[in-house]
Amino acid sequence: MAIMILVILIKPILFRENIACFHFFLYLAIVKDVYLKKSANTMLKSESLIHLINNLTKQEKKEFSLYISNKPEKDYIFLFRLIDDKKISDPEELKMAFLAAKPASSFNTVVIYLFDLLIDILTRLRTEQDSYYLLFNELLHARVLYEKSMYQECFQVLKKVKEKAVYYENHFALLVAQRLELNYLLTLDFEDMDEQKLLNKQYKMNNTLKSIRQLNEQSSLYELLKYRMINRGASRSLEETQKLDDLVTSEISIVASAGVENFEIKKNHQLFQANYFITVGDYKAAFNSFVELNKLFEENSHLWNNPPVYYLMTVEGMLESLRIMHNYEGMNYFIEKLAKLSSPSSSFQLNVTYVIFIYRLFSFIDAGDFDKAGIWIAEHQASLIDKMLLLKEQQQAEMSLYIALIHLGNGEYRKARKRLSATIGRGHLYSLPLFRTIRIVNVMIHYELGDVDYIQSEIRSIKREMSKNKGYNLKVESFLLKFLNYSFADTNRKKRAEIWESMAEEVHALYADKYETQILRKFDFVAWVEAKIFEVPLSDILKREHASKSKWQHK
Repeated sequence: MAIMILVILIKPILFRENIACFHFFLYLAIVKDVYLKKSANTMLKSESLIHLINNLTKQEKKEFSLYISNKPEKDYIFLFRLIDDKKISDPEELKMAFLAAKPASSFNTVVIYLFDLLIDILTRLRTEQDSYYLLFNELLHARVLYEKSMYQECFQVLKKVKEKAVYYENHFALLVAQRLELNYLLTLDFEDMDEQKLLNKQYKMNNTLKSIRQLNEQSSLYELLKYRMINRGASRSLEETQKLDDLVTSEISIVASAGVENFEIKKNHQLFQANYFITVGDYKAAFNSFVELNKLFEENSHLWNNPPVYYLMTVEGMLESLRIMHNYEGMNYFIEKLAKLSSPSSSFQLNVTYVIFIYRLFSFIDAGDFDKAGIWIAEHQASLIDKMLLLKEQQQAEMSLYIALIHLGNGEYRKARKRLSATIGRGHLYSLPLFRTIRIVNVMIHYELGDVDYIQSEIRSIKREMSKNKGYNLKVESFLLKFLNYSFADTNRKKRAEIWESMAEEVHALYADKYETQILRKFDFVAWVEAKIFEVPLSDILKREHASKSKWQHK
């Protein structure tokens, strides 16, 4: 019903203003309508119900408890407790348990009722927590007041919505309020309104449309940049960097034409700049953009999204830049800030836990402290690692990679192989730049296990892939593969030392090349090669490099 009202609410705008920004509203309406639609496939619906209940926060469960506090024990309450108290997570088992206790009830009907009820409760709760929900809820109130011929009250509500929308810089809610106001004034024959006042309202609405269009164009450029980062990886050459020039020029043009002070425009600009600098390997410039972005957020806390996704992205970007600059004290400061961040969204909180976990883990890996890293992993087994499947697949793959590297550093080679095996088997991840790194780490693990046949087969496969995509190859990858071939031909330590000597110039070039740091920042693979050649613990090499880089950082 709420979706139908929202569509009715914005329908006049869609007829009057044929602009792309309102696809956003239709998208929200369609997605939620599909989400709440009565599904013929009950198993799928019960899976969704189980997932929803397992992701409720304590506050959300409390709201449900308050709702049922004065109600008799009904079927939907019993079903909720089967999932929440009995921890039944299998849809078929859930159905059998329910019907065993309630044979005369319809499992399908109860599943659908409980799912819809929880969504309604969550929506009401969000209205109290989120300005976005609040504004659109008040727009619905204005619609009801108009339908009841309470025109003065309706316009008072619309006035308040416009004021709040300006305060929260919610251009979409502002536009709907402005359009509704003009629609209602039209039906009332513009009573007590002169032409200048009407023109002024139309002018303000056109300015809102202009802001939305600029935001949409700027967001499109940022989305395209992020898509390229995810699917192509960071720039590997000057030529690849130059391919981003069109995006940079267009983005700067939009910012220059914006004219007015606008939080969203400035936020998107700094996000774009920071991610662009990371892509091209200019980490100091990226850090400076993230600093400006963080300052912008701190000064405008009332404009944060709920959950504050963009703020999390900002802090994560700062952590990445600080790590690359070996400023671990600065990393600790922002990790502590993240630890204090809270949101009613359980998925957001899981992402916060992930960021804290992964960057603290980086600190241990970079310092060669694999013992502490192992303890850190054990501490997060229940809170994060057991919930890995709730993360994005890229995050799952990254976590598996670094946990495997910790096992590698601790000499737990079989555990490392097991950790990567599930990720290696996901064929749809092959296109991600990270997957090549995972394959190479997997070869390193098999090297430690002495699996010669597998290594030689996998090296041939990786080389075939590299020959097909020469523009996406890195010298570090070739360096590693070359060492693995050498190492089986030359088992004598003296000969290995000679090999390292012959590689000295190449090693120096790798550390100096900003494009090669794109992979070395994931893990110092060159240090692993040195440890194997001289038969010393990897942790010793990493500690030496860490001390050297930290000393340089403090100069």
